[in-house]
Amino acid sequence: MSPALLNGMNHDQLLALCGAAGVSPAHADRLRAAIFRHYGSDTDINNTPDLPLRLRSYLAEHTALLQPACTATSEGEDGTRKLLLAMADGREVETVLIPGNGRLTQCISTQVGCAVGCTFCLTATAGLTRNLTAAEMVAEVTAGQRISGRQVRNLVLMGMGEPLHNYDEVAHFVRLATDPKGMAFSPNRVTLSTSGLVPAMQRMIRDELPCNLAVSLNATTDAVRDTIMPINRKYPIAMLLDTVREYIRVRGNKRVLIEYVLLDGINDSQADAIRLCELMAGMGCTVNLLPFNAYPGLPFQRPADAAVSAFRAILVEAGIITVVRESKGRDIAAACGQLKTEVAQRRKASRITPAA
Repeated sequence: MSPALLNGMNHDQLLALCGAAGVSPAHADRLRAAIFRHYGSDTDINNTPDLPLRLRSYLAEHTALLQPACTATSEGEDGTRKLLLAMADGREVETVLIPGNGRLTQCISTQVGCAVGCTFCLTATAGLTRNLTAAEMVAEVTAGQRISGRQVRNLVLMGMGEPLHNYDEVAHFVRLATDPKGMAFSPNRVTLSTSGLVPAMQRMIRDELPCNLAVSLNATTDAVRDTIMPINRKYPIAMLLDTVREYIRVRGNKRVLIEYVLLDGINDSQADAIRLCELMAGMGCTVNLLPFNAYPGLPFQRPADAAVSAFRAILVEAGIITVVRESKGRDIAAACGQLKTEVAQRRKASRITPAA
């Protein structure tokens, strides 16, 4: 039987663990702090002070602390740092550390690959291998902080995968991350991004999942969104935005982030900007404009700076808070899936025997 992963245990599970080990439940809080807060360079849970011998023995026999190996890393001129992490089964995922305004944001992957199939996303080209567990997502955070030597202030679930296709494990991770005695992130500093999986968004509303919501819209007509985001054929724009309105209403007018990747000649016209204003009317959302980060093999280009500025100006004129987010780490291929793809290509090339 595989050992239970401490990284994925909530307080109730740690209490049960202490009961199984025959020790006081008071040790659950000490374990929780050691797992989620007091890591650093020493990753041996048995070095936690004041753990009774009986509990140490039980932990050694029945549990493990997941510590993914960093198999590749790259750092950009802007300080963005990208890590490729190998999980226990050898599957690799990316996590990105993004500095800014005196704080560090970490972009977390939720799946190995992705099944949504957005045509502008490199991760989608590999398809879905498997979901990540909550323990593996926690391990991404702790690995990132340990390797960087810095405290992460914000978490964004915007890496590899569609978080809401892995709802149960992602919800468990979000609750571990926002547990005041666990990882202790403010719910306002944890953002989950979805391509528009409407039933799972509705479940988020019912479950009152303690995080912010970001929605990757990327088009103003169903015809265009059907083409670049196949999920739209099942959950079209009107249905998606109705669900966003319901989320905003139930969450007390909480602001939702609308992400819009600008693709040259596809969705970046002034007519698109006007339609986006109409779609956003009365919603109070913030719009993030993301000029496409071009990559060989994908059939899209970044719009001209003038087109980006004109698009934003129309939204601002309509009273919509609009921010142009330049891709961090463009010089190190920090867009989702790029480092993993490049490492895989290098490995493949290294196995090729030169012709005689």
